Amino acid sequence: MIRGFIDFDTLDLSLVPSSLPSGGPLRLPGFELEYDQNIQLAMGNGKIVVVCGHPRPRNSALAQRIAADGWQALLPGLLADPAKLLLELSGRFSLLWADLPARRIGLSADRFNTFGFCYAREGARLSFSDRADKVPSLTRKLSSQAIFDYFYFHVIPAPVTIFEGVSRLEPGGYLMADKHGTQEKFWWVPHFAEPGKADFDTSAQRFKSLIKTAVERDLDGSPVGAFLSGGTDSSTVVGMLGRSGNPVTAYSIGFEAEGYDEMEYARIAARHFGVKHVPYYITCADLVNHIPHVAAHYDQPFGNSSVLPAHLCARLAHDDGHSTMFAGDGGDELFGGNSRYAKQRVFGYYDAVPGLLKNGLLEPVLTGTPMGRLPLMRKAASYIEQARTPLPDRNAMYNLILRLGIDQVFERDFLSSVDTAAPLTLQQRVWRSVDANGLVNRMLGFDWRFTLADNDLPKVIGSTQLAGVNAVFPLIDDDLLDFSLGLPADYKLKGLKLRWFFKEALKDFLPPEIIVKKKQGFGLPFGHWLLKDASLQALARGSLEPLVSRGIMKPGFIDQLFSKHLPAFPGYYGEMVWISMMLGQWLAAHANSPANGLITETA
Repeated sequence: MIRGFIDFDTLDLSLVPSSLPSGGPLRLPGFELEYDQNIQLAMGNGKIVVVCGHPRPRNSALAQRIAADGWQALLPGLLADPAKLLLELSGRFSLLWADLPARRIGLSADRFNTFGFCYAREGARLSFSDRADKVPSLTRKLSSQAIFDYFYFHVIPAPVTIFEGVSRLEPGGYLMADKHGTQEKFWWVPHFAEPGKADFDTSAQRFKSLIKTAVERDLDGSPVGAFLSGGTDSSTVVGMLGRSGNPVTAYSIGFEAEGYDEMEYARIAARHFGVKHVPYYITCADLVNHIPHVAAHYDQPFGNSSVLPAHLCARLAHDDGHSTMFAGDGGDELFGGNSRYAKQRVFGYYDAVPGLLKNGLLEPVLTGTPMGRLPLMRKAASYIEQARTPLPDRNAMYNLILRLGIDQVFERDFLSSVDTAAPLTLQQRVWRSVDANGLVNRMLGFDWRFTLADNDLPKVIGSTQLAGVNAVFPLIDDDLLDFSLGLPADYKLKGLKLRWFFKEALKDFLPPEIIVKKKQGFGLPFGHWLLKDASLQALARGSLEPLVSRGIMKPGFIDQLFSKHLPAFPGYYGEMVWISMMLGQWLAAHANSPANGLITETA
């Protein structure tokens, strides 16, 4: 953890030390910096650099300077041209740099925000921390907009945080601040090259070599753990670990629920690669016991339901003595593995229909007459309605709270305090910013932000941290990421075949059953269990009640959710109960004074 502030008006330069105090915080009038033992720092002549994570130099010249001068070697470049210097580094890391005599400070996040900063600018003061709930801002109040965003996304995407006035750096972003103001920019924006063709054999050989290198980069000979869902990504990582000769134990979560359990695929992968396998079947009691402290651990509400299975895997690994867990996250988003990519391509086919046919016959008949409501025509009408809605707006058509009706879910006063269009506006901005020409890569770039940086990676990082384990992600290694940017789009989605290149390149490495299986992951049968387990239902219902007392959610909606929606479609509406419950649990751990939303300082 790191936190601190600088006040550009009250900073007393006469008291700036020549070096950092050993093992303790640096406190000066107008400047404070607290940090734990995992943070690396260097200081000289009033200039400071703080290194979080593990940056690696990308060229020999910088490597030599770091070897000679330590992390102070970064300061000239950071102070002169931060973006240029940050591009010379790879890995998962964030940096803080300050020139106290010049009253300037900078913060950075890595490509996927696995290390980053939150900050608040209040007049001449800039407060910062790697956690939103630890930013030492002068005022601490919940943001109604962030709560609405949370219900929309099930997480709170950057740059917003749960606290008013506290922002989070965006992936690949950095911030510069001085007494005149604060400016946020991007040091890294992915560029999808989109070549028309590539030599498959050469690309496949390079691909396998990059995965092997990425996996081995985080090995030191000590035993490690790995998540194993039985899917393509986790099986690939576990397979590479097994072939490395490094001791590895794979951990899998199973569910006693039809349509959710993939344990057999995990067993197939473990047997195929000859690795030790620890399966665990999660129970309702596990959820009741662990939901409160998992929800409380995050710096803001977090609603990905796979966080519980991930945490239980990490606890098993920790209890077995492992300090590192390998995760397979990122493969779907880099190489085209999510089913929605094929689904959206199908909608894209509508663009090729001649305008005369669309405007003169199909749309008037199927969407403008009662014929479109006939059973045989309803699917065609739905297809046209979705196809003529552009991305990313089309995604909103499937959004849970929009389908429920926001006026049915939320209190009127709460809705009047938020911009209900803000989530879609953010999605549109990110969609436009993706540097890609084709639909496939634009969808991937979009998911790098909302699926990876804001959702899946924080899920694994937070759940493993809570268990006392460090997570590593070889499939988003910078070299592998750059390689994916240069692949032809049809290598990722060939026709409607998902992750074509990935599977073809590894078909002699992965078990055939895993090559052909459909994606599932650690999906949690929460809604189904909620109907059967009284303790789980009591926890969930009790977690939602404070959302009513805080004026967020309508009491009638909660009754309807449990009595009508959930029994009818437990898999679908269980997600609404889950995200509401996790918000309620987070508020119970972090907030008091429901009338004004003030937040207490937590240890």
